[in-house]
Order: sequence, then C-alpha cells, then structure tokens
Amino acid sequence: MSAAVRFERVSKKFILRHERPRSFQDLTINLFRGGSASREQFWALRDVSFAVERGETVGLIGPNGAGKSTALKLVSRIIEPTSGRIKAEGRIGALLELGTGFHPDLTGRENVYLNGSILGLKRREISRLLESIVEFAELSRFIDMPVRNYSSGMLMRLGFAVATSFRPDVLLIDEVLAVGDEAFQDKCIQRITDLKHHGVTILFVSHNLDTVRNLCDSYLWLDDGQVQAEGDNDAVITAYLERVWSGANDGPATSPSEIASHGSRWGSGEIEITDIGFYDGDGKERRCFKTGERMVVRADYVAHTMIHRPVFGMAIHRENGVQINEANTAFSGYDIEYVKGRGQIEYVVDLPLLPGTYYFSMAAYDYAIIHPYDHREQQFV
Repeated sequence: MSAAVRFERVSKKFILRHERPRSFQDLTINLFRGGSASREQFWALRDVSFAVERGETVGLIGPNGAGKSTALKLVSRIIEPTSGRIKAEGRIGALLELGTGFHPDLTGRENVYLNGSILGLKRREISRLLESIVEFAELSRFIDMPVRNYSSGMLMRLGFAVATSFRPDVLLIDEVLAVGDEAFQDKCIQRITDLKHHGVTILFVSHNLDTVRNLCDSYLWLDDGQVQAEGDNDAVITAYLERVWSGANDGPATSPSEIASHGSRWGSGEIEITDIGFYDGDGKERRCFKTGERMVVRADYVAHTMIHRPVFGMAIHRENGVQINEANTAFSGYDIEYVKGRGQIEYVVDLPLLPGTYYFSMAAYDYAIIHPYDHREQQFV
C-alpha cells in the first residue's frame, strides 16, 4: 500500500521577533547590529520523517508547541518546509483553525461556493452538496448572513461540514472539535468514522486522548519538534503520558514501572491523581478484604489550576477486565463547585465480591464526563 502522506527529513524554522523597531533610528541601529538582538530562530520541526498509508487514521499527540499544527499546515501547503520533502496525494481537506478559508464579508452560502471552487469543484457539484452541508451544520437560518457575525461554534460547524462534505482524499483536523457542543461533537465523530470507512486518510490532532484512542488506527508522538514514538498500540500513548507525569511541577511523579505493570493512564493533566490508599472500616490500611467487608478508598489529587465542577469517578474490575462496579461524584449527588491545589476524595463501599483478584480505576473528568483530566484505568490491585 502506497503512502498518502510522507515526510522525509522535514524541518521548519520560524524567526521570532521579540521587539519591533519603534522609530527609523531603532531600525537603523538594528540593521548595523545585524538584527540579532530582536530575532531568535525557532525550529518547530527538526528532521521529521513518517508516512501515513492510504485510508489510515493517525493521531498526532504531544504537548502544546510540539509541532503538531505545524505538521498539518505543511501537509496543506499553507506553509513550506525549511528543508526536507513532503508528499501528499489527492484532494486535501483541512480544518485547522476556526474561520480558515472563509472571507468574513461573504455569507455562509458564498463561502461554501468559494471553498468548493478552491478545491477544484464545479458550481453544479457544489450546488448538489449545498443543502446537505447547511443541514449538517445546522445553519439554515443563518446561511445567508456574513460569516463575520457567526459565533465560534457556528464557524466550526460550517467549516467542518464544508471540509468533510466534499469527500477529500486526505483530511486534516486540528483540535477544532473542542468548540462544538456535545451533540455536534458526536455528529462530527460519526462523520469522521464514515469517512474512514470510505477510505479517506485522516491526520487528527487532539489533546483528548479518549477521542484519539477511539478514532485513530495509529499514533505519532511529537515533542520539541521531533518524533518521539510512533505505532499502532497504546504503548505510544503510555510513553507520552509517562513523560507528562514525570514532568509535573507539583506532586510526586508516577513511576514508569507502575504505569507499565498493569492498566493504562491518559488525560490532559490539569488534575493529577497522585496516590490511592485502601482502608478498612477502622481506618487500617489493607490490600486484602473479605466478602461483605467495608472498604474505604482515599484518593489524593493535585489540581494544578482552578477547575470548575470536576467529576471524580471510581470503578472495580474483575481480573479479566470486566467492570462490575462504578460510582462518581455527579451521579451520587455531589456537585463540586471547584478544586485547586491538593485534595482528597473518599469512596466507601461494602464489598459484595466473591474471592478473587480485582483491579481498581480512578478518574477525574469535566462536568460533562467527556474530557479526561486524569484517568487511571485498572492501575491498582
């Protein structure tokens, strides 16, 4: 199978200007100095090589500033590489930034025709798809309004509908699904799944690792402008999360051996579950319990920033991975206004379990239970 997208030792350099001359005198002085005082070279990508096969969906993961968005802009030819070669075959649909490709003074309808013509479609082809685009974007009342008056959510809906309705050969998506509401996000994910089934090659950038796991066939981890790991199993995500946790500023770092020994861990890291202890009804720490005994679970966490209305959840799994019990603070009626800094969550249960080995999961999510801050899946026994 031939590659739809290929990077061959690609590097991209930007010049950062920390000062702008405020007068002709400042400009003249900077010229005599060679401009070095106010200029800095920044390498967004360094010697990056990878290939995406036709019909494959690849998730690009990594921290902010890792080079993920730069890679997508290079594929779409918005920018050109400083060195190296890029191959991208077929029609490319790109959803990189809200409003990209839209003229603010044109209506939504006019922008659909503009984008279609840029992609090389004839007017009758665009007209044939227009109704379905407007219906998917849920913008029938606003399609003849200038897009400068659209909200960010409306722009995202129209942009996604346009980029995916023209059935590109390669689709680039950069974190824009975070703008839409939950119902529209579900529609977008279903549309992406349909495109996958029709053989569209997709490069998907997101910090939501749950979505990456569900949508992508393989993963490419970028950090500091270089490829750290790539592959089609969770080992890539696990390695990335190990780096995230070991680099946390507050709280003890989670040891790589603990993560690798059993289960998995993912999340954006604003809340970090740092430790879990198991206690009996008398407050004594234990690991073994009898059927019907009371078990108290105390989970310590650190919120590295103020998080409003978080949800903490726990689950118990059999040794074969089957989940047999779960609870979370929202379903239990505990509406947490906000968390910041260190704290502790306590979970009490009278164990209705048969003898055996069980694994315990602990997680912190947003109020909609969509975005994971820290999910430690079956990491405690």
